[in-house]
Amino acid sequence: MKKKLIFPSIIISLVLVSCSVNYNNYPMKRTYPSNSNNTSSPASTEREYNELIKTHKPETTDVLNDLLNDSSGNTKTSFSVENKSPCNMVLTISGNNYFKKLPIGAGKIGYVMLPKNQSYKLSGMLCNSVYQSTKFISSSYSITLSN
Repeated sequence: MKKKLIFPSIIISLVLVSCSVNYNNYPMKRTYPSNSNNTSSPASTEREYNELIKTHKPETTDVLNDLLNDSSGNTKTSFSVENKSPCNMVLTISGNNYFKKLPIGAGKIGYVMLPKNQSYKLSGMLCNSVYQSTKFISSSYSITLSN
């Protein structure tokens, strides 16, 4: 007799658990955390840094050639960022037909080659501070960031 009662009670329990009740046809809203100011947290920046650093290919040869040789005829120029903070960062560089996320370790220098004579929007999070700037790059350019 017990086996006959267990099976129907399991079925009824599963049906009740899987039902969602919506009285009076009120719309059910689900709210998710939003990031309204488009900045990230230090934890998400660290996760993004760790993912990017796995596939990042430094442009060391091109940057050194640009810095050490006369590159006035070149369409690209070097851009470097020194991170003097104790935190890893990801610098987003965006311009006309250009977008790159550059991972820069704590106490390290990140560098990239950029097309010349363009404005670039630079943004990133350094520890708990947001960095945003716009720079017009026409020749080799370097910035230093610290907290």
